[in-house]
Amino acid sequence: MKNHYNWTLIIAACCSLLAALLHLGCIWFGPSWYRTLGAGEAMAQMAAAGDLYPTSVTLIISAILAVWATYALSGAGVLPPLPFLRIALCAITAFYLLRGVVFEPMQVWFPGRSASFWVWSSSICFIIGVIHIVGLRQIWTLFPKYNS
Repeated sequence: MKNHYNWTLIIAACCSLLAALLHLGCIWFGPSWYRTLGAGEAMAQMAAAGDLYPTSVTLIISAILAVWATYALSGAGVLPPLPFLRIALCAITAFYLLRGVVFEPMQVWFPGRSASFWVWSSSICFIIGVIHIVGLRQIWTLFPKYNS
């Protein structure tokens, strides 16, 4: 039996899930991971001091990324259709693409990260956004079936 999964969205889901796991790694492995992954020295120092702020923020980001992975898997046909699938996938795609291109203002809003962090993280987000948009385009005609 042939499966009809959208492999592009499966790859997109894997990217979001990997990002979620890397964020959880910051909590598990501590300040060195916050530093290595570019969260900034302030977050690393707060984590080292036992402050709950870095853990809370990181858990929220990880949860969001896991939800995004779930939506991508739903769009890929691996999971049943989720509510508002079309809207959610469009929003997720837009977020990744915007995060990839608006790193200039983000440097002002989130100071303390290196220029290389902004280049690498923005490039990664943009690539994930492109993967999403390719997958979304591939399944766009299927959406009336999903009643989204």
